[in-house]
Amino acid sequence: MQNIGRSILSYLKRADKLLWLIMLTISIYSLLLLRTVPKDDGKSYFLIHLLAIGAGYAGTLFITFFDYRNLAKLWWLVGGFCLLLLVYTQINGLAIESSGGMNTRAWIEIPGGLTFQPSELVKIAFMLTFGKHLSILQEKDLLKNPLQIVLLGVHALIPVGWMVIIQKDMGSAVVFFFMFLVMSFGAGIQLRYFAVIFALMAVAIPYAWNSGIIANYQKDRLTTFLHPEEDPIGNGLQQLQGRISIGSGQLWGRGLGDAPRVQKGAVPVQESDYIFSVAGESLGFVGCILILLLLLLLMYRVLRIAHKSTDLLGSSICLGFFAIICIQTISNIGMCLLFLPVMGVTLPFFSAGGSSSACLYLGFGLVECVAMHRNDPEHVTLHSRVSPAF
Repeated sequence: MQNIGRSILSYLKRADKLLWLIMLTISIYSLLLLRTVPKDDGKSYFLIHLLAIGAGYAGTLFITFFDYRNLAKLWWLVGGFCLLLLVYTQINGLAIESSGGMNTRAWIEIPGGLTFQPSELVKIAFMLTFGKHLSILQEKDLLKNPLQIVLLGVHALIPVGWMVIIQKDMGSAVVFFFMFLVMSFGAGIQLRYFAVIFALMAVAIPYAWNSGIIANYQKDRLTTFLHPEEDPIGNGLQQLQGRISIGSGQLWGRGLGDAPRVQKGAVPVQESDYIFSVAGESLGFVGCILILLLLLLLMYRVLRIAHKSTDLLGSSICLGFFAIICIQTISNIGMCLLFLPVMGVTLPFFSAGGSSSACLYLGFGLVECVAMHRNDPEHVTLHSRVSPAF
């Protein structure tokens, strides 16, 4: 028992306790919100989310016992597994329509009658593989080599292109692209290369729009948010009803479990993509602001850990996680408030998507791993990466 006690104390001493506190608070808040969402055909979103959180924390604890540098040495195995998983999903996966309008093979069935979306796991894997790619280039002093920058772009283009062309998942494609931008910028990639990227996008986006790469239903969803009232029972339904629910809560909300629109299911997919509307009606403006504050505090803490990292690999992993939380928060809340189109992006850690939640907790585990092992004496090295000030 004494050895166990010493091990726990040693773990707590090395862990980033503020990060853990933020995450535990977010977990409890998300469960309180989902506890009020009615069951769907006997399916409890609260229970599914609770299981995802439990699995996520178990994965977090497991990951943090390993040095992230040793985990990154398996980048080829991680990347290969994820690529095979995407191919398998495309061949044998399930087609489930979400708020983003996706109806392609993006899910696989797992034991227990549950489904899993592999692209959520690939996001976490990308933190590791792309971070390792950047660190290798830094070690070889190749971060300014044009050919190597092109290869970095190819690395990022694999998941982005797969999401756009194969799975028709624009939301995930945006997340991967933002991760690529943030991680590359944090590594000190010269700004001229970003100018080239945006110039290429200026050509590629109109081509994709006019050539059929972007499907008609995707075009409708990407443009409906400008005038949702023109299609109030079709593509504009979710955003219009979501905004009504958020506004109906006013300052303090109707109360957890007492929000009539939540109980009636007035907003489709309210347990997942529109969980922000549940917070708005149930807890009002105060509840919405609390979500924003918690996610902002989480992002700030992750950036602080990135800044304190002793190598580029560690900081890149943290920046990748920051990018996921940042872009998904902006996309989801912007969608709910009619500032952005519907893309099927979940609100990090709050939405009931089991795949998204469990995988995000693995990302949290990698960040905690960086915080705990960054000062391991056998690995600490001086590095000259160029990074933004946090």
